[in-house]
Amino acid sequence: MKDCIYLDNNATTRIDEEVLSAMLPYLTMYYGNPSSMHTFGGQVGKATRTARKQVASLLGAEESEIVFTSCGTEGDNAAIRAALLAQPDRRHIITTQVEHPAVLNLCRRLEKEGYTVTYLSVDERGQLDLYEVEAALTGNTALVSVMYANNETGTVFPVEQIAQMAKEYGALVHVDAVQVAGKIPLNMKNSAIDFLVISGHKLHAPKGIGALYVRRGTRFRPLLIGGHQERGRRGGTENVPGIVALGKAAELAEAHLANVDREGHLRDRLEKGILETIPNTVINGDPRNRLPNTTNIGFKFIEGEAILLHLDRHGICASSGSACTSGSLEPSHVLRAMGLPYSVLHGSIRFSLSRYTTEEEVDRVLEVMPEVAERLRAISPFNSDDADWLQEQEQAVLTR
Repeated sequence: MKDCIYLDNNATTRIDEEVLSAMLPYLTMYYGNPSSMHTFGGQVGKATRTARKQVASLLGAEESEIVFTSCGTEGDNAAIRAALLAQPDRRHIITTQVEHPAVLNLCRRLEKEGYTVTYLSVDERGQLDLYEVEAALTGNTALVSVMYANNETGTVFPVEQIAQMAKEYGALVHVDAVQVAGKIPLNMKNSAIDFLVISGHKLHAPKGIGALYVRRGTRFRPLLIGGHQERGRRGGTENVPGIVALGKAAELAEAHLANVDREGHLRDRLEKGILETIPNTVINGDPRNRLPNTTNIGFKFIEGEAILLHLDRHGICASSGSACTSGSLEPSHVLRAMGLPYSVLHGSIRFSLSRYTTEEEVDRVLEVMPEVAERLRAISPFNSDDADWLQEQEQAVLTR
């Protein structure tokens, strides 16, 4: 599969060769503990400080505001728990219906612990309504947790406006920016956001490393309690190879921001070709406010899983939603929240590009997709929105 066409970069990305070269010495030659007093460990500590500086630069933050973590899920959990501990008298949380499971499942757990959670709705474009945000805020709101951009549709949310609104009520703000880092410029120095999370494997670093931005002056109690590492904010010996890799990946991602429009042009080429050659297809998400690398396309009257299997036979990798929920047979919670019809829900495919995606790869997908869609529609049990079976399935989804 080394020649596969990989268009599932919102699930994970390949490690950049420069990133791999940067981290390898810290798996072999420079294996010292960065907290050690001797020179051998000291040189490792210096490498982690360099990486912290690189990550801070990508986020437009100060080095002291960066906490290295193991992944986006840890960062989300650490930020949300810290925000609630910082304001123990407040028992209300605001989030959205389309968050990543790392946030949604934690919020459901917190409801069992006595917190009240408001789950903001989205419209048919997957976009939030700022009036609904304003109406949900109260003096009891401890935290507003909103992703920067949705991992399935690429829709970008007005997080800075939401953060400003939250501040008027004294609430803290957490943003999952896992899909945004390296795709949209960030400047936390001019932001009202208190916590922001990124993950290495979404920007061409390895899995198992991430970072949490904690705005200077924000009260923070660690999720992992142990030694003095990360200024006492995250116990445990540092994953130095991962940290070095994340630092290099952040440096490369910041440099790549000047060329990110290229991914947008390829994404648009892919969309245009599919819409022109395959009938009954629609774009899911906000066409004006979305990530440049992401498109979610609904192929009506076809099962998404069947599309993916056929694409896989051609060496093309895509997905039907978040990799963290792909084990479920339920339709995407994101597309369901958008109120899409069942014919679109079950036939939606996410294509997510990277800086490695080529024009030739996009053209190959455009060559294959019409044949796949035609073949699957020929054996589909329904071919219109009025099919009785389809109406029954849609009603079943709505009543869950």
